[in-house]
Amino acid sequence: MKRKRGASPEPGCLRAWAAESEALAGRWRAARRAGPRGAEAAARQQRGAFGELLLRMRGLPAALPTLPLELTVLYNSLLFVLGTSDRVIEGEAEGIRQGLLRGLQEMEAGNLPAALSLLQEAAGGLCSKGVLAQIYTCLGCCARQMGKPQTALQHLKRALQVDFQCLPALYHVAAVYQELGETDVELQALGLLYEALEKKPPSAASSSPYFLIRTELLVHTPIHTSLFRHRQPSEVKYLLAQRCLQEGRVADAVEHYLDFLAVLQEGLQQQVPLDGGSALPRVPEAFLEAASALQQDGRHRDAITVCEEVISRTNDLIPRMLQVEEGLEQPESPSPGTGLAGGLLSQKRESLHCLTWRAAAYLHQGWAWVKLGENKEAVTQFSRCLSELLRFPLCGPGAEPTGNFLVEVEVLQKIRLLSLIGRGTQFLELGKHKEALLDFHYSLQVSPGDPAAASYLVQALWKLNRKQEAAAQWQKHLAREDGQQEGQGRPFPLYLVSCVKQAAFPQRESLASSVQDYLRTTSPDPFS
Repeated sequence: MKRKRGASPEPGCLRAWAAESEALAGRWRAARRAGPRGAEAAARQQRGAFGELLLRMRGLPAALPTLPLELTVLYNSLLFVLGTSDRVIEGEAEGIRQGLLRGLQEMEAGNLPAALSLLQEAAGGLCSKGVLAQIYTCLGCCARQMGKPQTALQHLKRALQVDFQCLPALYHVAAVYQELGETDVELQALGLLYEALEKKPPSAASSSPYFLIRTELLVHTPIHTSLFRHRQPSEVKYLLAQRCLQEGRVADAVEHYLDFLAVLQEGLQQQVPLDGGSALPRVPEAFLEAASALQQDGRHRDAITVCEEVISRTNDLIPRMLQVEEGLEQPESPSPGTGLAGGLLSQKRESLHCLTWRAAAYLHQGWAWVKLGENKEAVTQFSRCLSELLRFPLCGPGAEPTGNFLVEVEVLQKIRLLSLIGRGTQFLELGKHKEALLDFHYSLQVSPGDPAAASYLVQALWKLNRKQEAAAQWQKHLAREDGQQEGQGRPFPLYLVSCVKQAAFPQRESLASSVQDYLRTTSPDPFS
């Protein structure tokens, strides 16, 4: 017998299940009237019978008309378990958990309207504050996935009104406000969440006299779903730092990043979750983001120190030469050699990550020395960055990087571009115009058509008094810009954003005016 998920069961099934449940309850009442011995034997029988009926009902997906009956059968089964055992054994506890996860299966399956109906029905039943808050949290997340952020906020706020210790609801409130662009309220919610997580958890004792037995005391809260994942204070602190940096609140970002790095330095590993659902990046990326925030806050020497930590810790983790072969493709079907190929693939990717972090640290140091006015030191750091990148032969123009490492290679290409532009600008400051010109040529080879690299190339030619070449390059650049369509492109890591801003050409209008004046004076007058 088949039916669609969330649809009502056929009337025959529901009537049959209800009749069987009533018959089992009738046998129990009759056995009790027969005396203690008969009741004890009947209780053992009923325990198995109710369990078998529950399994048959769970053979079909959860649906609103059947849930009251299903929960009734689960409740009766639990009563007989308690009556015939000294304790609830693991199997029965798992049965209760499955029963509670049935008011969530529709949601996880993506059937949001059906899940919304089930959750709304569940919210109207008798349950403790903790469970009711979780139901409202699920309602809020369901509404959010359905594209109804205001409705989601109403449900999530209701969850917090019922039980302010329902911290997952507070986390989801911050996420909804982020989607709405309400940054101030989002950061307030994250701040409250961090403060709540820093405090000791509340006592598990029931504050309601109406529930002698609570589901929370019988079975752990269903945490297999990410909706109720327990967040560590370090995660929330990092989210605060990241969101402040993304929104340009540099001073606040610096404060949060330094607090987060202090946790890492103290070695409080229990506060840094390592599971895949964590919001935390890899540790070197967090250090680089902190360096970016420090630079934007004008604390350039502190940024250099933070980057030095990344450099020192990755010193022995990268081979002298890193070659990524096209043949290292992950097979679609398992084979005896799959494990070896997968291991090599993972090892290559980790080496690429270390190379990226190390090169990015030198890049940040280079731009920090630029801001400090130390041109020669800046050239040294940019050169070290480029030397690191020589360990991995990046693809040239027109070549496609291997699909397995496309993202990593694109980031490395961006770092190389930014280093070449950075070093070229410092050569210009030092009066080494030919060296600067060479770097700008290389940067256009790395990223053809890059507006900053093209503008700096024109400027270098202009300073070398090669004005005709400069004008030709400028016209070529304008033609390329006109032919290019604005695209979103792949977002680069957050720690590179500040370097991209620093590499932008600052005198575009002035340079354009100079080139145009030159073209007007050198172009022949058609009316002369």
